[in-house]
Amino acid sequence: MDAHLQAFAAAHAVTNDPEEAVATLAEGLRGATGRLGILYASGALAGRIETIVSSLRQETGIADWVAASGHGVITAGAEHFDTSAAAALLVDIDPDGYRLFAGGADAGESLRAGHTDWIERATMPLALTHVDPRHRQAVTAVEHLAEKTGSFLVGGIAADAALCPGGDDGPAVSGVAFSPMNIRVETALSQGCLPLAPAHEITKCRDNLLIELNGRPALDVFMDDIGPELSNNLRACAGVIFAALTVPGADTGDYTVRHLVSIDPQNRTVGIAQSVEKGAALLFCRRDRESAVADMYRMTDDLKRRVGSAPIRGGIYVSCAGRGPNQFAAPERETDIIARQLGAFPMIGFFANGELSRSQIYGYTGVLTLFL
Repeated sequence: MDAHLQAFAAAHAVTNDPEEAVATLAEGLRGATGRLGILYASGALAGRIETIVSSLRQETGIADWVAASGHGVITAGAEHFDTSAAAALLVDIDPDGYRLFAGGADAGESLRAGHTDWIERATMPLALTHVDPRHRQAVTAVEHLAEKTGSFLVGGIAADAALCPGGDDGPAVSGVAFSPMNIRVETALSQGCLPLAPAHEITKCRDNLLIELNGRPALDVFMDDIGPELSNNLRACAGVIFAALTVPGADTGDYTVRHLVSIDPQNRTVGIAQSVEKGAALLFCRRDRESAVADMYRMTDDLKRRVGSAPIRGGIYVSCAGRGPNQFAAPERETDIIARQLGAFPMIGFFANGELSRSQIYGYTGVLTLFL
């Protein structure tokens, strides 16, 4: 590997003590090169992100950091779910290859205004984006960031703690945009669900209520899709069968998964956890361990093909808090499958309240980003 394309460096610490976490991370990163640090923390460390980042600046000499909290942290070959841990990644990249950002609904406008030439040269930056779920402008900020900068977003909705970079009022979104002119990136999404049938057209609806699909009562179409076993025991659909709205304009068949909230046998309707519009496309999908494992293999197969012979320098993996040990088990955890399919490389990530891919906020997904 060329000297200017060295592998990134990663370290992690499992502890409740911020000082111990900093010492462990700094020791694990000692001697590594890099200009940018990425940090994820969970449990007792989540509320101490600003302190940890400040100490890591002193210990590593790296000024630029982005950070967020999660319901657990991810490392290469390990998942520290619902516990106190921290993981850090040093990114070896030219200083013109990235730009930090933070803000509210105006984050996209501010990034473009401050770095117009850089964004235009980048054409389509990849923006590692962390979202504060408490901020009232969070959803708008995500939409505007993608729209105003032309960025492809990856990342996720953090747990209930501060983001870095921060601000006086606390940003709705923050993170770092990478230029594909300076670093090659490949990213992919695993849904954790498998469609039961092709998409249906919503032909009659009200708010979040599906009344007709393809001109037929919505419940009739639903029961055709789920099959006789579940149709005879509709209560068993809870937590197994979901609705999925297709993403307009996506060329990969992407969809956003939503819970079922009602099934009305008398009126033949199905309610889902999102407002819907007539003419939109919707499908029903099954979410279980087998489906999730199968889709992880599909995603990593796709990435393996796209990466080819290029060495993987590092990676970021953001997974839904509803996945992890709730949906996977050794020897086929998410990190097991990634390592088995793509080999060993420095990787960190976190378990999120929602995941970002392109310009959409997803649920029950895993988003893997590889730096080559």
